[in-house]
Amino acid sequence: MEVITGDVGRRTWSPEEKERILAEAAVPGAVVSEVARRHGLRPQQVFGWRREARTASRAQEGMVFAPVVLDTMPSSAMPMPKEPPAIEVQIGDAMVRVPAGMDGATVRAVLRAVRASR
Repeated sequence: MEVITGDVGRRTWSPEEKERILAEAAVPGAVVSEVARRHGLRPQQVFGWRREARTASRAQEGMVFAPVVLDTMPSSAMPMPKEPPAIEVQIGDAMVRVPAGMDGATVRAVLRAVRASR
């Protein structure tokens, strides 16, 4: 009789690899099962990682897991919204326009994310 102990046959993923796979699965139009298959995973693993990321991000100062995409288009080329923003915040060369009625927690999360990406 042969006894196998430990996590033999299980692959471990670094936090960076998990983050990269989660970002790939979060792209608009991406199919989680296809992303999982490409990386030798089951879709349930990807959904589990998402849940873990959300739980971990909530534990950090009330931050929410959300990707930030910076628009590199010059502000002069951007069309003006029909309703002027209530607040405009310039961080380096990025302009954050906050519409009236936006809750404070969301504004703080966006400003932290923009500041962290600089």
